[in-house]
Amino acid sequence: MKDKNLPDDNNSQTLEELTKDINNIIKSLENEKDLENSMDNYQKLIKLNNIIGKKFQKKTKEISEITKKKIQDITKKKNEE
Repeated sequence: MKDKNLPDDNNSQTLEELTKDINNIIKSLENEKDLENSMDNYQKLIKLNNIIGKKFQKKTKEISEITKKKIQDITKKKNEE
């Protein structure tokens, strides 16, 4: 799913807010008897899951870059000694 298909308001939410939304949708789906009515909720659930996945990928990349920089700094300091 492309980012352009994702609602902007969900992209600005925190992981906690997104998780809360997902939990609410799951509760709603568990109580729903008519599958036709639940299609929109399933689609929203998939979109929210994709947003969370992208946020984790972005955060993982940030952590990796910070860690790499710290290792380089430590190595540089050690080499200077």
